[in-house]
Amino acid sequence: MPSRIAIATTMLFAATPAAARDVAQVSEASSLTLLAMGVAGVLIGRSLSMRRKDED
Repeated sequence: MPSRIAIATTMLFAATPAAARDVAQVSEASSLTLLAMGVAGVLIGRSLSMRRKDED
């Protein structure tokens, strides 16, 4: 079983340029914006979740 996990992890993180040849390129600013929006969404969601527990 650990070998399957290792293989899956390797396949996830070892993308080669040949495999990504026909994929649209995302600029650095866009990817950082998406990351920031995701982190902000998680933080806002957690704070709203904690408020609801306090109100009960």
